[in-house]
Amino acid sequence: MEMKNVALIGLGAMGVFFAPRMEEHLGRENFCVIAGGERKKRLEEQGVTVNGKNHRFPVCEPENGEPKDLIIMAVKDMGLSQALQDIRRFVGERTQILCVMNGVESEENVAAVYGWEHTLYSYMRVSIVMKDGKADFDPYWGKVHFGEARNEELTERVKAVQEVFERCHIPYEVDEDMVWGLWFKYMCNVGENLTCALLEIPFGAYGVSQAASSIRRAAMKEVQAVAEAKGIHISDEVMRGQDQTLLTIPYQNKPSTLQDLEAGRKTEIEMFAGSMVRMGQELGVPTPVCWMFLQGIHVLEEKNEGKI
Repeated sequence: MEMKNVALIGLGAMGVFFAPRMEEHLGRENFCVIAGGERKKRLEEQGVTVNGKNHRFPVCEPENGEPKDLIIMAVKDMGLSQALQDIRRFVGERTQILCVMNGVESEENVAAVYGWEHTLYSYMRVSIVMKDGKADFDPYWGKVHFGEARNEELTERVKAVQEVFERCHIPYEVDEDMVWGLWFKYMCNVGENLTCALLEIPFGAYGVSQAASSIRRAAMKEVQAVAEAKGIHISDEVMRGQDQTLLTIPYQNKPSTLQDLEAGRKTEIEMFAGSMVRMGQELGVPTPVCWMFLQGIHVLEEKNEGKI
């Protein structure tokens, strides 16, 4: 299996990790951003600035799509349903889809529409600050993880995506157990992302505030318990190792939920804390910290909307 052309939907903090390198190494004829309406107009007229350089990526409208070898979905949780409709004309017989969104349920949602034969697991470990259409980040600090559910031996479609990323100089990793990787990333997001958002602090606060770290760890323990109930074991030792990883993130970097709140946007709190509360109720696992995150961040959204 050889992949020659790629389409990207979602040009926010995750999408900009891919777009500049794919345009450069695949060529504009083999790469496009899927967008329509006002978003298409804005991307064509204003572009997106990545690390100081303004890009006007080629844009493909959903209604004029043609099958691509690879589609990368980098949208927000609340945009997934529309994105699944928008990529329909781009999905052909051989198309593979990577949905690099946060959370642990997006692959199931994609596969429900297009089938597992078109869907690979994926997630990202990267910290990108994006504001007013401008993104600043070290393009080689983070990476995209992808693969089958398990990858003791690589399938042809995994090797094909691997080759595309190597050609485009995009850092990647194929996890032996992608489901475990998704849940570990989810656990970090729930603990780190939501604590920062609720307390309005940057990542660097975890290096100086024991109180903030205590809240973060309590939320992570809830995710650990829900994962365990689903047969996914995340050890305390692995969790402690994340303490050191946090120290490598630039002090002032802010997670996506805090960036959304500061910009007055709706957050992905339902995908993070909302899903945790729901799964906890289904499995009989208490999730009081995540319940507080869910209610607290909804209050902050209400403040942004002028209701409070």
